[in-house]
Amino acid sequence: MTAPAVPRCPFGFGAAASLDLIDPGLYAHRDPHPIWQGLREHDPVHWQQVGPDLGFWSVTRYADVDHVLRRHDLFTSEEGSLLTLLGRGDPAGGRQIAVTDPPRHTQMRDRLQRAMTKRSLDTHDGMIRAEIRQLLGAVTDGVPVDVAALLTDLPMAVTGTLMGVPRADWPRLTRLTTMAIAPDDPEYALPGGPGATLREAHRELFAYFQDLLDDRRRAPGEDLISRLIATEVDDRPLGSSEIVSNCYSLILGANTTTPHVPVGALAELDRSGGYRDWARRPELLASGIEEALRWVSPANHFMRHATRDTEIAGVRIRAGDPVVAWLGSANRDERVFDRPHRFDVRRKPNRHIAFGAGPHYCIGHTVARATLRALFAELFDRIESYEVVGEPRRLVSNFIAGYKHLTITARLRDVAS
Repeated sequence: MTAPAVPRCPFGFGAAASLDLIDPGLYAHRDPHPIWQGLREHDPVHWQQVGPDLGFWSVTRYADVDHVLRRHDLFTSEEGSLLTLLGRGDPAGGRQIAVTDPPRHTQMRDRLQRAMTKRSLDTHDGMIRAEIRQLLGAVTDGVPVDVAALLTDLPMAVTGTLMGVPRADWPRLTRLTTMAIAPDDPEYALPGGPGATLREAHRELFAYFQDLLDDRRRAPGEDLISRLIATEVDDRPLGSSEIVSNCYSLILGANTTTPHVPVGALAELDRSGGYRDWARRPELLASGIEEALRWVSPANHFMRHATRDTEIAGVRIRAGDPVVAWLGSANRDERVFDRPHRFDVRRKPNRHIAFGAGPHYCIGHTVARATLRALFAELFDRIESYEVVGEPRRLVSNFIAGYKHLTITARLRDVAS
């Protein structure tokens, strides 16, 4: 794969080739938003050459990101949906919901989707709130606490329960999923480097879910794994490898996105001083959560491959070309959002695409929103005010936008008053 015939130098970052959007360190040590803003303005369909025969297109405007994610007929997910798979393909293509196109994707997704509706989740509301209260019990008056580390346990408390994963295994699975999406991060990398880290995380996670699947076949229940066992596609049950692959996808999606929304919001609310205003207005809980999703956009990107020659915003895309849709950029697009670099809990309308768009719209969005509603309600009930202390540290990942460390000291509410 070769670069476009005319290399572009769109704005004041030097040659276009110097913009290394694949570098995980960019998202840990710099702010990508000024870069994305420059691309939206000057080079919204940007080519990056990675090697002699490898490169990818980046789309950064909302309309183009939405187009790529919705048009599965033009842009397939089955060749890999993350930059870590660039040039290698995805062995789970066509077998895992996240990397399967309609109509097969729709059949695979349907039974799980029905298990994660708001009505279905109402039965778990008490459990979700109890787990959140237990987590937030670690926040005491005036004592520093790393809320980023604390809230990494949040998704497993919800999705782990829905999947029937034993509580004792939650910490291990949380760490393995973080290794899978941040293999370059020194806190999670193994001595063999990113490649070895990714392989080991995949090996352990797939082996774990194979054992859990064997147990569930012997004693099925109402959990999500049992629903996968009962799912049929093209008039046949899913095979073991398909079920295990989808268990991995479910746990990865939950563990690596949900906790970063409240942590990123708390970081920004400390900077802007907006926490008390939001906490005192319960009628803004829902709109504020949607703004937190837009602001953080925890899934930084999704990759697709062109199924045939096409165009995006007048730029020719050839069949087979990888196209990376940057959700974090789309959710700050000035063409769609008024004052996009302001965190505004009153923002309406808020047509963010933090959960993606089209047929691959996040299957767990209802679970995520319910979890965030419960979490922020408990935060507002418990914490009067807080301040960030020390230096926040971001995860070294080009896929997940989030903090791995954010230490705060909180002033708790006087519940007797």
